[in-house]
Amino acid sequence: MCSHKCCSLRALFLLLLYRSMQIPEAEGKSEILPPTIQKIVKGYNKYLRPFFDNGPVSVGMSMDIASIDTISEINMDYTATIFLRQRWTDERLCFDGNKSLSLDGRLVEMLWVPDTFIVDSKKSFLHDVTVENRLIRIYPNGTVLYAIRITTTVSCSMDLTKYPMDKQTCTLQLESWGYNINDVMFYWTRGNDSVRGLDTLQLAQYTVEDHFTSVTEAVYETGRYPKLVFHFELKRNILYFILETYVPSILLVVLSWVSFWISQSSVPARICIGVTTVLTMTTLMMGARTSLPNANCFIKAIDVYLGICFSFIFGALLEYAVTHFCTLHQLSSKELPKIIDDDDDEEEKNAVLAAVANSCSAPDNTNKTDSNKSKQSSSDRKRERNQHSVCSSAMSVMKRLFCIFDCFHVKNPYHIDNYARFSFPLSFIIINVLYWVYYLYF
Repeated sequence: MCSHKCCSLRALFLLLLYRSMQIPEAEGKSEILPPTIQKIVKGYNKYLRPFFDNGPVSVGMSMDIASIDTISEINMDYTATIFLRQRWTDERLCFDGNKSLSLDGRLVEMLWVPDTFIVDSKKSFLHDVTVENRLIRIYPNGTVLYAIRITTTVSCSMDLTKYPMDKQTCTLQLESWGYNINDVMFYWTRGNDSVRGLDTLQLAQYTVEDHFTSVTEAVYETGRYPKLVFHFELKRNILYFILETYVPSILLVVLSWVSFWISQSSVPARICIGVTTVLTMTTLMMGARTSLPNANCFIKAIDVYLGICFSFIFGALLEYAVTHFCTLHQLSSKELPKIIDDDDDEEEKNAVLAAVANSCSAPDNTNKTDSNKSKQSSSDRKRERNQHSVCSSAMSVMKRLFCIFDCFHVKNPYHIDNYARFSFPLSFIIINVLYWVYYLYF
């Protein structure tokens, strides 16, 4: 019985202690908040925007770019940490005095704030170490300064046709989620100077060339909403790619030319150089694509250059195959009796030309035998002139074809290497000049 009474007294004591520790919400706020803040928030409704019946609220924006951590060509986005500041005037927060009030960021839950969001954001978060990184400051005239520190990953459409000599223009778009232009108006507080921090920003592969701001509207099915856009242009630093890709590919092309100075009888040496350079170039091409999207419709500048280098290396390998074949063919022809010599070749050419000439002169002879007949009409004379011009053009074409065949006729296969020593470097230099001029200046 005594134990039961003791338990009841103990429960009653705990209940009284709990009741005494409880403070009504309004009374608790009034005890926590100083008198100035109590006067401000008395009767304040955070669910109604300022100037609810007197036109839209003007919200000024400014930003500091703390860092741009990553710029991904694979995902086509960038990750940045920014300090976003918003200013607006709320006549309900006016108070007497000449000093502003800096409040704890957690008190922002008691005030109305704009519903600003980042349009192309994939993921974002508000920093909360050691507390949520928020700033709320109220001025005597009712102006509210609200600043937050956020990290966001924003999509950026990229044109990689000139990669790695490309320039990319990315944007950061701020927009109101629920308030249309009749409720809220956005503006940059200092124009193009509203965004700072890019001038001192150090990026791994890029240089910020230009940046500017713009004010526009977003049109949706539900209405027209205010939007602020920050544009910044990034130029890729090409030095890394020159050292990583371009110089090795050029050296591989030059290495493939070494086979032109090796004797044609050294088959293993020349084949080894050709196959090794081809395989190394293939590995270099595969490595250059690892940092880029696997499936895209871009033919990039670096792909064009690697393709050119691979063509020259493969061409050097084919050059030795042609040279070796011509050498073997010449050796086999020396072992057989020489039936057809150069004079026979000339006779064959002359016979072909004579046959073409005879076929053209046949109509002329027929006309001569019929000279005693009636006078030819004007249409017949025109036909003869046309036929004569066709025959003349046929003769000239045949002569040109024979000249071309003579140029491709290899009398000494050892001269092929001599031609390659000159033609390969010269053509590679010309193509390089055209490549760099086009991608750097067009």
